[in-house]
Amino acid sequence: MHLAVWAFWIAEPALLLALGVVVYIRKLHRIFPVFGCYIAFQILNFAILFPVFKLRPYSEFFYTFWAFQAVSLAIGFKVIHEIFLDVFRPYHTLRDLGSVLFKWAALVMLLVAGVVAASSSGADTDPLVSAVTTVERCVRVIQCGLILFLLVFSKYLGVSRKQHSFGIALGFGSFAGIELVVVALSSSSHVTPPVVNLVNSLAYDLAVVIWLGYSLLKSPARDASASLLMSQRWEQSLIDIQHPMPEDSLIPMFEGMVDRAFSRTHEDRLSEVVRSSEPSAKKVSTIIKVRNPLPAHHLSSKT
Repeated sequence: MHLAVWAFWIAEPALLLALGVVVYIRKLHRIFPVFGCYIAFQILNFAILFPVFKLRPYSEFFYTFWAFQAVSLAIGFKVIHEIFLDVFRPYHTLRDLGSVLFKWAALVMLLVAGVVAASSSGADTDPLVSAVTTVERCVRVIQCGLILFLLVFSKYLGVSRKQHSFGIALGFGSFAGIELVVVALSSSSHVTPPVVNLVNSLAYDLAVVIWLGYSLLKSPARDASASLLMSQRWEQSLIDIQHPMPEDSLIPMFEGMVDRAFSRTHEDRLSEVVRSSEPSAKKVSTIIKVRNPLPAHHLSSKT
């Protein structure tokens, strides 16, 4: 098991390097710049941590690992925001609302991490470890929520499951879900720490493989069919909330009243013309009958 953990850990930078090359060749780093930075940072993370682990004391590796883990979580959270912006690109109001919610979520996570670090100062665990672990679990929950959101609402947003944004979210979501399950099992003493390390390494390599596969695919265009009417209604509802019509604006109501009055007046005049023309038509028919009392066949015989 120890050798398997080492194998998965060494395979991680190789897969990330291949992913970075594909992302650069297909110019996906221009569409997802934060995700490109995340890949580069993960490669740099291994390039620094591996020599420190082999050559330096464990205390230096310990603090270096958790410091890099904090930076990785921050970039990973920003990648989630980037995916969210790409999904809601056609809906500016929903995108602005999501950006505000992400900022508040980041602030709440930092506050919770600070409280946990301060409350665990006298405990056995290091405050840095407690704070980073708390933020890590929050980010993992958000990553799982993002992929569940895309799975449920992808057809309403016109997002295909073959698009790059969906693939990035799928990789993060699968890794986050497995890690949360393993953490829960480890907390209840159902699995040992070596098993946790092995499963987490395998899950992350699987996420990198998913990203690599999606980066090789051609992303289809967004669906602009009638199924997007619900998203458009959400967008319009938020616009109405942000820019409501003034209460003293009675012009639209008066215009509707005037239009209805004109239409009714026009209908009344037409009915009066029809009623007035009916007696004249009767008089004309009576005059014709008086002047020609004989039936039509008698008139034809005389002629």
